[in-house]
Formats: sequence, structure tokens, C-alpha cells
Amino acid sequence: MKISREVKTAILVISGILLLIFLFNYLKGENLFESPNTYYTEFDYNALSASSAVTIKGNTVGKVKNISYDFETGKTKVAFTVNEELSFSKESTVRLYETGLMGGNALAIIISDVGETAKPGDFLKSEIKEGLVNKLTDNFSGLSSNLDMTLKSADTLLGNLNSLVIDESEDGIKNAIAELNATMKSFKLVSYSVNDLVKKNDEKLTSILNNVDTITQNLAVITTDLQKVKFSETVAELDKALASVNNLMTSIQNGDGTIGKLLKEEGLYDNLEAASKEMEELVRDIKLHPARYRRILSKKEIPYTPPTEEDQNN
Repeated sequence: MKISREVKTAILVISGILLLIFLFNYLKGENLFESPNTYYTEFDYNALSASSAVTIKGNTVGKVKNISYDFETGKTKVAFTVNEELSFSKESTVRLYETGLMGGNALAIIISDVGETAKPGDFLKSEIKEGLVNKLTDNFSGLSSNLDMTLKSADTLLGNLNSLVIDESEDGIKNAIAELNATMKSFKLVSYSVNDLVKKNDEKLTSILNNVDTITQNLAVITTDLQKVKFSETVAELDKALASVNNLMTSIQNGDGTIGKLLKEEGLYDNLEAASKEMEELVRDIKLHPARYRRILSKKEIPYTPPTEEDQNN
């Protein structure tokens, strides 16, 4: 069968028209050879295009199909399609986010683990994730104000430093540097003097250091000897001695023994006091009448002579 030129031309034109329709719908986010699922959401403003991607965890699973303005609610209604194999909850959220610093937005499905499975034609809730560019734009005014104040403060500080450097008064930094230089020179002279003093007394300093070293060694030996002393035994012996003294004092306090009886018995004290008085009278009588006691000390027997009244009065 021979096909005429007119039929071939008609087939070619129809094929071109069909290809043009396919390409036009593909650019709008539709694929005529697939049967995608269509879902809906809405935003307060439009920041998408008909070919914006729909992603899950960074993976593209669909595209935006249609964008329309709802005159009743004043919001932008977005219809998007996803792959038929995708299954997610009706409580999932559609998030609008920026895809890069140079612009461009996309939709991300934030899957929820609760709720019923979403079906084609369901309306999903939405949210907007603020991008880096918007944050910088919102904060740029405050950042610029703070930067302006910082620059002004830096300019004032540099001006004050400049005036301080060129100040010729007593408070100027030049005079301070000059005084510091003079101080350093004086310190240099002092260091030279100390160095010369050390050189002149090198032998004395060496002798002093040797003496200090000897003293340190002696102290080390004494410390070693002290470490060898058995302090525990010495303390134990001292404790025993104190215990003995304590027992002795307790016995004396209780009136035991000669010293205890001497301190505690009043009769013995009275007898000692009377004997002391008699001894004192005897010594006084010997001093006054020594002739009475000569016969006691003499080898010869001396007859006793009674005292006279005069002697008794004395």
C-alpha cells in the first residue's frame, strides 16, 4: 500500500502538535505518560513556579502542577503531584523552603507517623521555613546600625590617641616615654653597680654560700637523727612517769603514808607545833643561862644551882 504525500504531511503535522502539547505540559510539571496523584495546600503568598520540585528528605518525588489565587480566602492555592508509590499520612506538613542562595523555592513533605493515609485530592497543612537570605535581610538594618556605631567609636578612639601622641603638655605620651627612657637608663646603671659589687665580693659570697650549704647539711643530719629517735617509746615512758606521780599525789591526798598522814592528821600537826615552841623556848633559855647547861657539856660534874628571882624575871 502506497501512502500519499498528503497523508504523510498530515501525520507529520499531527505528531508535531502532539509533541508540542507534551513539551508544554512537561514544562508546567505534568507528564502525560504518567498517572500522578494530585494533592493540595495553600500559602499566604506565592513563591513557587509551575515546575517547582516536591521533595521528601531531599529527594525529588513530584512537581508543582498548578498555582492559583483564591479570591475568597486571599491565599495562594497550590496543586502538586507525587509519585504513585509514595504513601504518607494525611497529618503530614507541606513546607515551603529556599533551594539555594541564588533564589528558587520548592516544597518538602514532612511525613507524620500518625493519622490516616493521604489520598489524591486531600488538602494538607502548610508551613514556611525562613531562608538565610531573608534572615540576613531582616537583620541587616540592625547589623548596619551596630556597625555604624562601632565605626564611630573606633574613629573617636583613634582621634583621642592621636591627640595624646601629639600632646606637648606634662600629661603627653612623649613626656611619659621620655621618663620611661630615663628610668630604664637608671636601672641600667644600677644593674652595672650591682654587677661590679658582685665581682668585688665574689669570694665572700662564695664563702657565705658554702656556709649556708654546711648549715643545710648539718640541719639535714639533725633531722635524720631526730627521725631515728623513738618518740613513741619516750612518750610512753613519760606517760608512765606521769601516771606514777598521779598515783603518789592521790595517795597523799587520801592520807596514805608518812607524808599523807603529816598533811592530813591535825593531832600530829599540833604536836609538831608544840614541840617547835618548846624547842624555841629551850634555845632561848640556853642563850640566856648558858651556865645551867655547862655541867651537861663538861666532863666534870657541876652541882645544880637553882635560879634566882632575878633570873626568872629575865
